[in-house]
Amino acid sequence: MKGKNRIKNTMIFTVGLFAITFLQSCNSNTVANKEATSESLKTEKITPVVIGTWNFPKAIEAASQVLKNGGSALDAVEQGCRAEEANAENQTVGIGGLPDRDGNVTLDACVMNEKGDYGAVVGVQNIKHVVSLARRVMEDTPHALLSGRGAEQFAKSMGFQQEELLTESSKKAWEEWKIKSEYKPIINIENHDTIGMLAMDAEGNISGACTTSGLAYKMAGRIGDSPIVGSGLFVDNEVGAAVATGLGEEVLKTVGSFLIVELMRQGKSPQEACEEAIKRIVNKPNSNYKDFQVCYIAMNKKGEVGSYAIHEWFSYNIYTNGESKNIKSDFYLKP
Repeated sequence: MKGKNRIKNTMIFTVGLFAITFLQSCNSNTVANKEATSESLKTEKITPVVIGTWNFPKAIEAASQVLKNGGSALDAVEQGCRAEEANAENQTVGIGGLPDRDGNVTLDACVMNEKGDYGAVVGVQNIKHVVSLARRVMEDTPHALLSGRGAEQFAKSMGFQQEELLTESSKKAWEEWKIKSEYKPIINIENHDTIGMLAMDAEGNISGACTTSGLAYKMAGRIGDSPIVGSGLFVDNEVGAAVATGLGEEVLKTVGSFLIVELMRQGKSPQEACEEAIKRIVNKPNSNYKDFQVCYIAMNKKGEVGSYAIHEWFSYNIYTNGESKNIKSDFYLKP
């Protein structure tokens, strides 16, 4: 009996030793596979992408140049927006922006980086590059948003140049408007065609920016969606990003950009998410969506993009694979 027990114990020990060796081998292979996968992800080439609302070729060119030179997504969207802020012929952002009812040009802007940091300024006068000011708020203050005089004081302390933003062309348009003082946004010519930009750099990081002079001939103090996190812009580097343009009041009421990112988190494509966000506006009780325009663009972590608008004629610019082009967006209200 003792011999049989000895043989039995030997067999049990041998089987146990084999099992331990097998499990160690599996664990070793699992670790090796994880390391190989991680190394593969590191070496996998990522194609940089920039998308921007409407047809602002100077902006997309400035942003794409940053990416071509190996710059970050945040640098790209900042430089892209600055290109239009400096364009006096563009009466919707920066210098030359159309004023409020009192003849004052007030600017709003925000930025959001891959870490989820956010900075914004609202109601700023006499500072052209508010997108850069928003970035300084994000990086150099303990706050996320500064307004009006406080934002202007901060800009001065940071060395931003002060200048008159109301050009002769915009002043003339305002004086002509005052004759009747009629206030009604016109679809696709709503005098607030914000430039919103999203970019993914060679590291796979996503950032976004938004800059605008807001609604033309707005009431003094009016702020739209553009500088408000989650409405005009939202970035989640694990999922993607979205940006809005159009009638800001309607975007604010539905927190549209955040909604799009959350829908992408749930598995929807950028296109599907943009379409759902527009439908949320359209399907609101007593919505008068036929009288205004709202548009979205979005990008996911794969670099896939989407866009959707309520009405026809919204378009966006995209840079990818070394090529820039303007694409007409799909829309909800078909003939």
